[in-house]
Amino acid sequence: MAWDESKVWLQGDEEGDYYQYLLTDAAERPVKDAKRKKIVRPNEMPWEMAPQGLLKHLLNEQMNTRMETVDAYMQILPPGSRSGKHRHLAEECLYVLEGSGYDLHQDCDVEITDTFHWKPQDEVKRFDWKAGDVIYLPPNTIHQHFNADPEKPARLISAINRIYKYCGLNDLEQIENAPEYDPSVKLDAHKIAEYIQKAKQKQNT
Repeated sequence: MAWDESKVWLQGDEEGDYYQYLLTDAAERPVKDAKRKKIVRPNEMPWEMAPQGLLKHLLNEQMNTRMETVDAYMQILPPGSRSGKHRHLAEECLYVLEGSGYDLHQDCDVEITDTFHWKPQDEVKRFDWKAGDVIYLPPNTIHQHFNADPEKPARLISAINRIYKYCGLNDLEQIENAPEYDPSVKLDAHKIAEYIQKAKQKQNT
């Protein structure tokens, strides 16, 4: 018999209602979900001038949608341009909607304790892609997207699972910013068109 444990288990004065919270949340969830979007219209998808590039968010935890586990955004790469370069622990997939180009991927050796420790491997791998392809990014891979077409933009749909963040593994590091990145610019459809046109002119000079 655990005699020592029997002497201490009655200690403590704190009280909680954690189980009751679960019951209440379960009962109220249908009402809350009824107010969350199942359909997101294009005009409701926020633009973002991000260090990673020109983005339009399709699904995000901060948007009031029914999606619980996946974030997705569209990345626009002007002609001849590139995304930022970053690394995150979560795996990612991207669908190529439009254009052609290539990715540079650099695997990292990683150790996870109370903190993250990682070291890039020497080899940088190139993967060419075109419209209709799916790009897979393994966990903790340094990566960057390049538009190889000097005349046309490329558009990619990125999807990433939030479960890593929910598990305390929200490891994200920006290594290089996209060339278009300017935090003072308010991004919208007109600005996107300007970036595409400027990129075309630059490539033709």
